[in-house]
Amino acid sequence: MKLIIAIVNKDDSSDVAQRLSKSGFMSTRLSTTGGFLRAGNVTLLIGTDDEKVDEVIGILGECCSKRTEIINTATGNYAEQFFTTLPVEVTVGGATVFVVDVERFVKM
Repeated sequence: MKLIIAIVNKDDSSDVAQRLSKSGFMSTRLSTTGGFLRAGNVTLLIGTDDEKVDEVIGILGECCSKRTEIINTATGNYAEQFFTTLPVEVTVGGATVFVVDVERFVKM
């Protein structure tokens, strides 16, 4: 048995959860925050049999596409308290996936 920990963009999370459910996979959804953009993410915990890991990763790959977005970043001078925003193009989306062995699984 494996535990798949998938960190996905919050905009992709509903689609991922629906596709996983339709395919017979149960998941637990945790709201998380990313470190780089402080953007909302969702961490999914998915328990599955060893032979179904590739199927789960395939669903994640189909639902979590990388894309670019324009965000405004603040730059300025603290001494003069002068700030301006500059648009910056960043890549968002995709998924970060960890697959770990499960020694024991109990459902009560």
